[in-house]
Amino acid sequence: MAEEKQPTVNPVVKQVEEQYPEMTKEFKRIMREQYELFCKKQSNYGPDNISLGRDLNKEEDRKLSQMGLFFRMNDKIQRIKQLVVIGADDNVGEAVEDTYKDLSVYSIIAQLVRNGKWGK
Repeated sequence: MAEEKQPTVNPVVKQVEEQYPEMTKEFKRIMREQYELFCKKQSNYGPDNISLGRDLNKEEDRKLSQMGLFFRMNDKIQRIKQLVVIGADDNVGEAVEDTYKDLSVYSIIAQLVRNGKWGK
């Protein structure tokens, strides 16, 4: 049986992880949590909520999908602005942390769309 090769760790990553162990551990935890949230939402929604029922092989369809993501992200940014910057009361019941998570996941989804990997 062949021995599995361990992935090479980037020296900068190693340095930062050693210098800031709590922060980098928490970053990884948050990323895993967001990945799980993404998978749960994909299970509920499927890819058509982002692709608008298109296959996204055409640039114009990818652009339309990204425009929809822009509006979703802007909604989240405006919510953060109201709650964090302005200090308005929360009348929706969505935690600021959940808003940050949604914004982060939408950003990754936008990259998936741009890279031609959405729904594949």
